[in-house]
Parts: sequence; C-alpha cells; structure tokens
Amino acid sequence: MAEYPAALGELIAFFESLPEGERRENLIDLAAQAAKHAPKEGEGFDLEDVRKDAECTDTVGVHVRLEQDGGVHFAVSLGPKVQTLTRALTVILCRGLKGSTTQAVLDVPQDFVPRIIGTELLRLRSQTVYYVLNRMKESVQALLGRQP
Repeated sequence: MAEYPAALGELIAFFESLPEGERRENLIDLAAQAAKHAPKEGEGFDLEDVRKDAECTDTVGVHVRLEQDGGVHFAVSLGPKVQTLTRALTVILCRGLKGSTTQAVLDVPQDFVPRIIGTELLRLRSQTVYYVLNRMKESVQALLGRQP
C-alpha cells in the first residue's frame, strides 16, 4: 500500500468510510471551501503558476512556498468555471499536502483519487480529477529546479 502524507491519509480513510451519498455531500461541502485555500493578500510564494489548460474549464493558479522547516505550503486560485469536483480535490490536496516535504508531494500516487471520489464519479470525470495533483507536482519540480 502506498505511503501518503499523514493528513492526506486521514482524508482518504474518512472518504473511504462513507457511503456514496455522504461521500458526494462531503465533496460538495469541500468544494464550497475552495476559496479558503486561495492565496491571501500579501502572502508570498516561491513559485506561482497561473494558467488555463485544455484539461480544465477555467484558469487554475498553483502557488507554492517552501517553508523554513522544509515543508511545502500550497494555495490554489480557481476561476469561476472550475468544476465542483476539481474544487473539492483542491481543498483535499491543500489540506492533505500541507507541510509535506517536496519529495513526499512528488511521490504521491494518483491511486488515492478514486478512493476519495468513488468509481462512479471517476468514470464520469475521467482524467480531469488528476489535474490539480499534476499541477502541484509540476510546481514542486519547477521550484526544486530553481533552488541551488
């Protein structure tokens, strides 16, 4: 079984314990909290990557900062057309990866996504559910490439 950062592992276990209906309700509730994980006014980041890709319905900004203790902090800005499921996964990833090492972020396997959202939603959304995780990993790789 894959190793996940502790906070992400807890979120996976929580969602796996829920029946389908409650899982969806919780994802909708999380999606409504996405704005709380946007960059705050005056907050500094080591790397900011804001763009619209073909895989997403609107602009997504991934903002990452390497903390003094070696952990990473992500904030994500989302355009108004970003889908509910992407918003929910953004919150899960911001919470689940907070304080993780850069290597732990890069090592996160994608297999946790269906464990959180369920196979039915995965089938409906296909690869779009992996978009934010892939963007976060790209940002960490770019951040590491800039370090001495």
